[in-house]
Amino acid sequence: MLLAEIVSLLGCTELLDLEGAGNREITGCFAADLMSEVLAFCGHGPLLVTGLTNVQSLHTAEIVDVKAILYVNGKCPDVQVLALARARELPLLSTTMTMYEACGRLHRGGLPASTKV
Repeated sequence: MLLAEIVSLLGCTELLDLEGAGNREITGCFAADLMSEVLAFCGHGPLLVTGLTNVQSLHTAEIVDVKAILYVNGKCPDVQVLALARARELPLLSTTMTMYEACGRLHRGGLPASTKV
């Protein structure tokens, strides 16, 4: 699924204007607020769905090589996180949906879970 399709499906706000980000292929999704769970169970290269907007979410995302981060409940990270994401060319999205609703729509849209096997 293309990132642009996710933006449309969830009514997301793109928090950074990164050229070509909408054409980024997203092959899986992992949702968590505990970054230790992301490190322990997340597969390689997913969309990370979280409500955690601090810099730790970005550092964790880099370790598991996420393709984009989706913040739920209308959350938006501070300028430090935005600047770091821009430097790393990591797309950040925000939706007013809850984590449950966003994941349900992504699942119905055909995006599989991304977990370690």
